[in-house]
Order: sequence, then structure tokens, then C-alpha cells
Amino acid sequence: MYIAEAELVKQFEREHEFFKTQLKLGEEILWLTQEECIEAGPTIEETLELVNQAMIYHGLKEYEMPAKIGIHPFDDVFFHAMPAYVPKNLACGMKWIECYPRNPDDYNLPQTTGLLVMNDIMTGVPVAVMDSAWLTAMRTPAVTVLAAAALHPDATTFGMFGCGVQGTEHVRFVGKTLKKLERIYIYDIIPERMDELIEKVRSEVDVPIIKADPETVVRSSEVLSSATICVPDPISFGKKEWVSAGQTILPCDLNTFWDPQISLEADKYIVDSIDEHKLFGDMGYFPDGLPEIFCETGELLAGLKEGRTSPDQLIVCSNIGISTNDVSMGHKILFKAFELGLGSKLKL
Repeated sequence: MYIAEAELVKQFEREHEFFKTQLKLGEEILWLTQEECIEAGPTIEETLELVNQAMIYHGLKEYEMPAKIGIHPFDDVFFHAMPAYVPKNLACGMKWIECYPRNPDDYNLPQTTGLLVMNDIMTGVPVAVMDSAWLTAMRTPAVTVLAAAALHPDATTFGMFGCGVQGTEHVRFVGKTLKKLERIYIYDIIPERMDELIEKVRSEVDVPIIKADPETVVRSSEVLSSATICVPDPISFGKKEWVSAGQTILPCDLNTFWDPQISLEADKYIVDSIDEHKLFGDMGYFPDGLPEIFCETGELLAGLKEGRTSPDQLIVCSNIGISTNDVSMGHKILFKAFELGLGSKLKL
């Protein structure tokens, strides 16, 4: 539990007074569509700055965030409830999000949809409800590439597994922090998605994007990420024998994609949230055992823990998404939406 000191409470009070100029608090909320969130949302550079600060607050333990709870109607899907309070970002709320990998093919619907509720800290009343899919697509690669820069700043090659929304954003983001990047390798089980990714980012990414088979992607890349599916039993698509000393692997899909032995034998295993990884371990997501955790990503970004200490270390940094980033992004979007006059006021 994090109890705010007096100076922060004064900021909560000022924000409360501002909300009263925008809404009839307790009687109405601001509804923001995905298009409005994109219009009001931060740029890539702004997102990196915002998420970096939120991760540092997480590393400094200046937050409250219970491990995400969820429901699982089918083996390959999940719904997650993700509340968080980041006092220094004046951010308080909860994301309710789902992931249905089958949706695009079976129903012509997005794989991930969800909502974010933002609250007034002083009174607790809801202030806004907004789309959460877009901000999730932005904050997830931000964490990956910030961690990549902290662990492997001189990397010239990056490999991405999964070329959907998350994979596309990772490719769009990575050059912003890995300044020496020369090539990006990609793979998706559906070949058309690789072409779609390249077309979407063509005007923004100024290094070659190379389609390759999985083994080539792994062996050719100093830094790797995967954004595929999350299921309890590892599919071990990324083979241990392809991985070599000195690589940095940053999965967004728990232990699903990579051979579990890679994480178990890594020189350092870092996670965005220890509590959440332990929760997933209790749910059966690490059947071979949860690897020994060196530190949290926020501690790394806050300079509290040292990342790579020798060039031949194999490091795995698992970032599955934490809601301190979501509510911090949501707060930024909300205030920009007020400034721009976006959204619809709905009665509670």
C-alpha cells in the first residue's frame, strides 16, 4: 500500500477541482473512443518518456498495483483486470482487457480489445472510460525497447517474432532507443503478416527489415522479442540450440514462445513484476519452474540494479504488461482530450 504525503494530496485536490470544471463529478463521465485516444495520445517519443518514468516509479516502489487477476473461458484466451495507482503521475484506474488470438481469422475482430476506467483520486468517482487497446499497443513495446537499451545499447540487430499489432509497434519503436541498429529480422507463422508489417512501417523505419525463418532470426539477432500467444504449456518455438551467449531476449508472452530452458539457464532473468510472474507460476504457466528472478525492469531503469556486466551474458527480460503504465498513459490521454475538447459526456 502506498499512502501519499501531504504535498501529493494537495495535487490530488487541485486535480479534483479541475475535474469539476469539466464534468458533473459523480453524475457523468467522459467517453473516449479509440480514434479519440489516438488523437489525444502521446507520440512514440512522448510514450517512451512517460513509460520510462512510470517504470522508474515502479522500481522505486512508489505505486500500488495488485497482481492481475483474470478469467479464462478457453485455454488460449484470457481476460485481465488490472488496477493501479501511481501517485506521482496523479493516475488511478483499472484496465479490463482480453486477448483472443483466434478473433482475426474466425470472426474478423481484433485480437485484443478492452476498456480503461480512470478515477478521481480525492473522491474515487469515475471520471472517464476509454479504449485501452491502442494505449496497450503503445506502452508494451515502449517497455521492451527501454529495457533493450538498458541491457544492450550497442546492438545492431533486432529480431521480432509475431507481426501483429504488437510486433508492428515493436519494429516501429525499437530504432528510437537502439541507436546503432542496422537490421531488423521478422517472422510470423502467417507470411502475409510479415508483408503487412513492412508496409505499415515502411515510411518510419530506415533500416532494412528482413523476413527470415525462425532459426535465422534467432541466430542473426543480438536482441530478440516475441509477442505471440500466452498459454500455460510452452510451445518452445524458439529453440535453445539457436540461442548463444551475449544475446538479450525480451518476451512479451511469458514462457510460451521460447524453450523454458533458455530462461532457466540465463545469466540473468529480469521481469516487469515479480508478483505477477509468481501469480502466473501458481496458475501453471511455468511448468518447469519459475526461473530465479534477478530484479524487476523498473529497478533496472531506475539504476537500482545493474543489468549486463559482461558481453557474454545471456539475459532474458520478461515483460508481460503492468497497469502502472496503463493508468499513466490513460491520465495523459484524458488531460489532452479535455484540452482538445474530445469525447462524449455520458450520464452515470
